Order: sequence, then structure tokens, then C-alpha cells
Amino acid sequence: MNVHDKLKQLGITLPPVATPAAAYVPYVQTGNLVFLSGHIAKKDGKPWVGQFGKTLTTEEGKAAARAVAIDLMGTLQAAVGDLSRVQRIVKLMSLVNSSPDFTEHHLVTNGASELLGEVFGDRGAHARSAFGVAQIPLGACVEIELIAEIG
Repeated sequence: MNVHDKLKQLGITLPPVATPAAAYVPYVQTGNLVFLSGHIAKKDGKPWVGQFGKTLTTEEGKAAARAVAIDLMGTLQAAVGDLSRVQRIVKLMSLVNSSPDFTEHHLVTNGASELLGEVFGDRGAHARSAFGVAQIPLGACVEIELIAEIG
């Protein structure tokens, strides 16, 4: 099944590229790599605000990270024109807004990783880092950036 069919089967419509909130661009391509700027979690079109270990659960975090992955795929599609050009999701870097005692950053980030694997199959398997941070812009609970290889 191709990427577009898989998205349709999952009931996912990719959003347009969001306007950057500061002095950066949504993506940069160099050679066959595309680097996507960090995307924050949104819920109902607004930043998904909260902190893990205080106001949000790990399961809510997985849902937030999954929402970020959908936004990232929308930006990736705008960057490359067609997601079928993606040869590999190379790496994700995830920032998780968390209290000092929260230790499940990796499980939050699985929300994005699992969806990318489901959509891209073997091409969606990627390297990854997940960090706990004291705060993310606009109070968002998760921010994720992505690197992809295109053909």
C-alpha cells in the first residue's frame, strides 16, 4: 500500500504548512535530505499546552506526538511535492515539556514514531532522540523535528 492510500485508510488529511512563529523557515533541503523545523503539538488548532508529570499523562503525550507527526507529514509533503518520494525517515528529535521527575519521554515520542512507521512501513524506521525540557514555546507539551531522505 502506498503512503497516500495508507493515510486515507487511517482517515488522516494532511494540513498545510504552518506559518513560522519566529525567524526561521519550515524546512530546508540540502542534497537528498530535508530538514523540518520543530513542530509543536496542537489540539483544536491551538498549542496543546501542558507539562508531563504535572498536568498531562503519558497516553495524552502519545496522542500529542501523533498529532505532531501528522503536521510534520504535511510540511514534508509541501517540501518534496509527493510523500512517495520519501526514501527514509532518517531521524526525529523530540522535546517533551516535563517535570523533573517525569521519565517517560521515550513513550510520549512513540506516538510520532509509531505513526510514521505505520504510514511509511520500513522506510519509516528512524533514529531518534527524546529529551525532557523545562518549557517549549507557547507552553506546548511536545515539539518534534524531522530529517527525511528523498529520492
